[in-house]
Amino acid sequence: MIVVMKSGATEAQVQSTVARVEKMGLKANVIVGTERTVVAVVGDERVLDAPSLEAGDGVAEVMPVVAKYKLASREVRPESSVITVGGFQAGGGHLGVAAGPCSVENEEQIVEVAKAVKAAGATGLRGGAFKPRTSPYSFQGLKEDGLKMLATARDETGLAVFTEVMSPEEVDLVAKYADVLQIGARNMQNYRLLEAVGRCDKAVLLKRGPSATMDEFLLAAEYILDGGNERVMLCERGIRTFEAHTRFTLPLASVPYLHSKSHLPVIIDPSHGTGHTYMVHDMAVAAVAAGADGLIIEVHPDPPNAASDGYQCQDYAQFENTMRRIQKVQKALTD
Repeated sequence: MIVVMKSGATEAQVQSTVARVEKMGLKANVIVGTERTVVAVVGDERVLDAPSLEAGDGVAEVMPVVAKYKLASREVRPESSVITVGGFQAGGGHLGVAAGPCSVENEEQIVEVAKAVKAAGATGLRGGAFKPRTSPYSFQGLKEDGLKMLATARDETGLAVFTEVMSPEEVDLVAKYADVLQIGARNMQNYRLLEAVGRCDKAVLLKRGPSATMDEFLLAAEYILDGGNERVMLCERGIRTFEAHTRFTLPLASVPYLHSKSHLPVIIDPSHGTGHTYMVHDMAVAAVAAGADGLIIEVHPDPPNAASDGYQCQDYAQFENTMRRIQKVQKALTD
């Protein structure tokens, strides 16, 4: 359920409504919109006394929410959320681009990449310090040393740092250095991790699991939102299908679908979504044309010799070309 406050309702009236919801044993989440303030009620709604709430000062009406995911739903927040992290913005007409290598390899490399992608127009720097790999013999990342290198690159460029956190125990450590905590596809349904980043004050990029339905994806986001962290971005990075011509199948229909169901920004990962460098450019452009709020793209100075995923990384020239094209498409859409 949501409690819709009247236009001009005071803060005291909002807090009075929150107190009444909590007295019923339910959780109240206040969402301030451009046109209205609503109190989202979470919990066993069988104990909710809707007529009593509706009679409260400053309350316009009490309405049911059909979606399973309450806080992520447009029923609760009709206007699109805008996530701002330093110079990176996504949502509400803003297009954010984060770029960088799959793995941080050394300080010289990550600083060089950061300067190159910023010059091309990126506002975020992606780079893996903790790397979940299918094989235990693959490069696992530089861990805290890698985080320190990412922080150095941010200090030199001002780019917002995106990096993956893999366990609840590592959230505080990664948050010490990163600006955006990435939940990888393998961890989309790691509920203890989702709860941990929900208690954190850092923005979150939540990647869709390769076999997850849209409802499962949005319910994973709900865990984070329910923890109190409203700065969540949804990342479509491709799903498993019977096709073998790409690493995953990148369904760009996710963009309009998620926009219709949720107020959260939608980010597309054309690198993992295709697994082939030659496809990244076209899928990035198509994602922007479909209305994506952002992109996360793998860029490496020497892809053939990258420590991981070089086969899907763009080099600097390719990334610059992609940025030029998506800027043209974005301009055409807004003119």
